[in-house]
Amino acid sequence: MSGLNNKVAIVTGASSGIGRAIALALASLGVRLCLVGRKLKTLEAVASGIKKIGSDAYIYKVNLEKDEDLRQLKKQIEKDFGGTDILIHSAGDFAMGRMTEASIKDLDRLYRVNVRAPYLLTQLLLPGLKRRRGQVVFINSSVGLRARAQVGQYSATKHALKAVADCLRDETNEDGIRVVSVYPGRTATPMQKTVLRMEGKAYNPKQFMQPEDVASVVISALMLPFSAEVTDINIRPLAKQG
Repeated sequence: MSGLNNKVAIVTGASSGIGRAIALALASLGVRLCLVGRKLKTLEAVASGIKKIGSDAYIYKVNLEKDEDLRQLKKQIEKDFGGTDILIHSAGDFAMGRMTEASIKDLDRLYRVNVRAPYLLTQLLLPGLKRRRGQVVFINSSVGLRARAQVGQYSATKHALKAVADCLRDETNEDGIRVVSVYPGRTATPMQKTVLRMEGKAYNPKQFMQPEDVASVVISALMLPFSAEVTDINIRPLAKQG
């Protein structure tokens, strides 16, 4: 049995990409999963795969832009599982455009999904996480460390998410909570396919990291003995694009 066996983990954005890969990896270690996302059918498919592995998986259809959905999520998970040991923020939204033409409505949406939702959900679950000496993982982005042209809206929200994680770590380390931010480069996910389409480029998933690559480093950080912590993980595709 792993050190994570029978722990309860919430994974947002669990229906696809990195969130799905993390959920499946945790399930293989005996973790009980709370799968959070917008698409019920894809969540059901992930839950089915997890149950075949032999672990528990409950699904929660949630709109991260709605505060009431998040408050209800907290109540339902406490009813279903009694509490949470691991909180993984993998959900996110994307938009791009030059500063002169980028939509402010897009910026507001990205702020609500990429920053406000993980902030509020963490705040709601924090008392329980403290009781269980829990762990929190923020799936960020390489542009959360270094911005580039045409992704100002997205990059700004990811920089803000880094600040949320850093502050949370400083505030909760004394409670035994570990907080790690993960900054993946280009990864073969549905979002990456959308990004490349916006850039006018072809999508070849073999050129990028796989979601399972990111999941493996997250699992390694979560399983580290509690005498230490990993705070930040930068992970890139080995093959660099020209």
